[in-house]
Amino acid sequence: MNNFFISQSSSISLVIITCLIFTFFGILYSKKFQGLNNYLTANRDIGLFSLTTSLTASALGAWILFGPVAASTWGGIGAIIGYSLGTAFPMIFLIFLGKKIRQDFPKGSSLVEFLRKKFGKSLFKLILLMTIFYMFIFLCAEITAVSVLINYISGTPLWLTALIVLLATLTYTLYGGLRASLFTDNIQMVIIIILLIISFFIIQSFVGEQFTFDFLRQKNPHLISTSYLPGYTAGFTFFIAVAATNLFHQGNWQRVYAAKDFLTLKKSLLISFLIIVPIIFYMGFIGMVAFSIDPGGRPDLGFFSLLLKQNTILLSFLVVILGLALTISTIDTLVNAISSLIVVDGRAVYKLKGKTDYLKLSKYIIIILSLIAFLIASKGFDILYLFLLADLFCCAFVLTTFYSFFDNRIDEKIAYFSIIIGLLGGVLLFPSPDFSKSLLVGLILSKDLFTPFINQSLLFLSFIIATFLPLVVLKITKLKQYKIV
Repeated sequence: MNNFFISQSSSISLVIITCLIFTFFGILYSKKFQGLNNYLTANRDIGLFSLTTSLTASALGAWILFGPVAASTWGGIGAIIGYSLGTAFPMIFLIFLGKKIRQDFPKGSSLVEFLRKKFGKSLFKLILLMTIFYMFIFLCAEITAVSVLINYISGTPLWLTALIVLLATLTYTLYGGLRASLFTDNIQMVIIIILLIISFFIIQSFVGEQFTFDFLRQKNPHLISTSYLPGYTAGFTFFIAVAATNLFHQGNWQRVYAAKDFLTLKKSLLISFLIIVPIIFYMGFIGMVAFSIDPGGRPDLGFFSLLLKQNTILLSFLVVILGLALTISTIDTLVNAISSLIVVDGRAVYKLKGKTDYLKLSKYIIIILSLIAFLIASKGFDILYLFLLADLFCCAFVLTTFYSFFDNRIDEKIAYFSIIIGLLGGVLLFPSPDFSKSLLVGLILSKDLFTPFINQSLLFLSFIIATFLPLVVLKITKLKQYKIV
């Protein structure tokens, strides 16, 4: 018999009540803000507090309770720093790109829309497909994460949590659009901050002197050592992967356009950066402490093993509410982001006959995607591998896409070619599910032909190649244009 922290009935009741509260406020608030402009860009008049909390809540998610905690147990302090900066870095990048895109395309609402004006339809469709694919994988990850969390706490079936959370979030987000998402993000972010602060003091009181760098130095000094090579490779890998994917997150670009002015946007992005970094670092540090206390425990459950050490119902409720706030704030952003891309860019891909209501069409597509996400989450699949593959796609696109912002001489064919070359190079080294080999290393060619570093760093090398090979192609092409080579 499993020993859960709270009963299924208590857990289900708490999930339903929490979801209903967010749904109620989301619908109630957005009733007075109807229309397509509010659905897509919140009428471009969002102030500092609302924009900051929404940017921060959307960047975080239930994944922070698992990902940084697990990564720190093998990547150490380097992985934590890379994870923290990778998650927060797009906020700094968006200050510069946000200013440019708001000036050059003031009536826009998406990054893909901007790129459609710059490139032809072939590359535009590829970028649109990749963006939706990445956000769909993110949606699956969040639903799976919160379902696994509630199952761990109470034994509640995965499908039941997934169903309740999806129904609630879809109800208010498809009704109120970005306005509803922004308003509920405000509430959710306040809850997240309060509960994380409470968790810090509780864990510190439970663990005591073990919650220090000195304890880590005694138990696992390699995790905080500056000479630990896996720390550097892990940190750089996470930085590239997380930063690249977040730059293609349509939810971020909606908020760039939703700010009432650039000064508000700049301040919000800076504050969000300063909030995100310590939160991710805190979760990673917990992972190292939990691993040092109990090396035999599950790495991704380190946060819960410390916080629920006393096995109290009150703390279990805290974890459930924290997980739901993190998840729903991310899901409503993803749902509205995917919907907005279909509304804005869908007609450029498929010009349907008659007066097609693309907003209604987008809602039907979102429901279908949510049904697939529900099926995936209800099976409890480990989708980390698929998430990494989605990250690889984003890495292959990122430098070509954003380099084109500042170099108008890049044409569509060259950009398309550079992305495909980068993607092929990354895929050749992208590790198998057991991370022991890749297409090139172990299948096409024997692993004995490669150095131990290459054999042990396939994920790192695949991201490096996918990210930087397109830039090399662009530079070589430019040199040929000027007949330098």
